[in-house]
Amino acid sequence: MGKSSETSPLVVVETPQPFEEACRALEAAIPAHGFGLLTVHDLGETLRHKGIAFAEHCRIYEVCEPQQAGRVLASHMALNVALPCRLSVYTEAGVTRIGMVSPLAMLSGLSSDPGLQTVASEVEATTRAIIDMAATAGNPA
Repeated sequence: MGKSSETSPLVVVETPQPFEEACRALEAAIPAHGFGLLTVHDLGETLRHKGIAFAEHCRIYEVCEPQQAGRVLASHMALNVALPCRLSVYTEAGVTRIGMVSPLAMLSGLSSDPGLQTVASEVEATTRAIIDMAATAGNPA
């Protein structure tokens, strides 16, 4: 299972699971880590419905941990544009991947508030755990 570079703002993990299984595994991992699933955007289906030739699969999951979101908004309301967290399951050249933009990288680029860096680090640790759990579901470590 491949992982992205620790210095990249993108966190991407390959999984041997087929796309639909990876989606189900992510849907199970989200509440197991205390996050709520707000909505799912099937970007691949939307593009195909709009007549765009798009052969890959891509679902974007908007997730939230309300206490952490509240801490971000209490610090700087304009940071609502960075919420909620988005996790993605997608295929690329026959490989299924699960990914996100690093919450720490994103909030670091938007604010130098040390309290927000703490929140971002906590959220990143949990969302990485969600992705890792989903990517390894059904596969012994």
